[in-house]
Amino acid sequence: MAKKNKFSKAQYLSWYESMYLMRKFEEKLSQLYIQRKFGGFLHLYIGQEAVVAGAVSATKPEDNMITAYRCHAHPIGKGTDIKYMMAELYGKTTGLSKGKGGSMHMFDVSKRVFGGHGIVGGQIPLGAGLAFAEKYKGTDAVTMCSMGDGAIRQGALHEAFNMAMTWKLPVIYIIENNKYAMGTSVERTSNVTELYKIGLSYDMPGEAVDGMDVEAVHNAIEKAAKHCREGKGPYLLEMETYRFKGHSMSDPRKYRTKAEEEEYQDDDPISKVLKTIKANKYATDKQIEKIHDKVKNQILDAIKFAEDSPFPEPEAMYEDIYAEDYPFIKD
Repeated sequence: MAKKNKFSKAQYLSWYESMYLMRKFEEKLSQLYIQRKFGGFLHLYIGQEAVVAGAVSATKPEDNMITAYRCHAHPIGKGTDIKYMMAELYGKTTGLSKGKGGSMHMFDVSKRVFGGHGIVGGQIPLGAGLAFAEKYKGTDAVTMCSMGDGAIRQGALHEAFNMAMTWKLPVIYIIENNKYAMGTSVERTSNVTELYKIGLSYDMPGEAVDGMDVEAVHNAIEKAAKHCREGKGPYLLEMETYRFKGHSMSDPRKYRTKAEEEEYQDDDPISKVLKTIKANKYATDKQIEKIHDKVKNQILDAIKFAEDSPFPEPEAMYEDIYAEDYPFIKD
């Protein structure tokens, strides 16, 4: 029997296409990395797609998003054209940051995506800063600041939480709890394993959310965003999720069992959305295949764009170091 829900056919199809693009983009990056098409680090988001998809659908285009170095899905969810992301990975001048940022530093200010940060926990106080700017300007925009379960051990989190609550900043802090900080389980790093409770000492409201369920993510983010827009300050959400791949491409994943990995495969967020689509007859098999073909062609076009784009000239290393024409800088 079809599952009753509050979401429309269009919403489920939008979720499916967005998450499917995230998944296939990441899978292709894994192949390209092995082929040495680009170097550096590569951290894949495979398995966690519902966290971004549900967050985007529950918020507005003008809301901000900032995250850590596992940052490919976030701009995709916000609508960034993947050809510019692919070019960035290839180190080409047509990339989002002219090829100077790479995999861990995906920025698209036009979509309100402020990184991609390689320093563990470095984005947490920056998220408070983005929210402070919105409050200062008098907008009703909220900032979604994501972090991993390992990054929350950084002292900067406590400083940022204290200021965010004191100043009642409109920031939604999202802990993407995929169970392991690199290769160390949550249980081995903290006495507090229900991570949303970290905010309690600051009177920051929070809750745990099924991060493998896009509907649950949407509902939680929608509630948190309303709280922020009403001037009540920050909100902390612990998204309980799982990465199907290693911490990075160099991770053999020996710290977790095959049985555990297989168990979470049954909880694949994309498969669950597809199941709802089919149960409610929102799309035929042919229409689903059309989405798959569209995504495949987008990725192929992105690769061609990246490979055809030029590398930066050596003198480009001296450019984009300082902000030019910054309004507060006077001659």
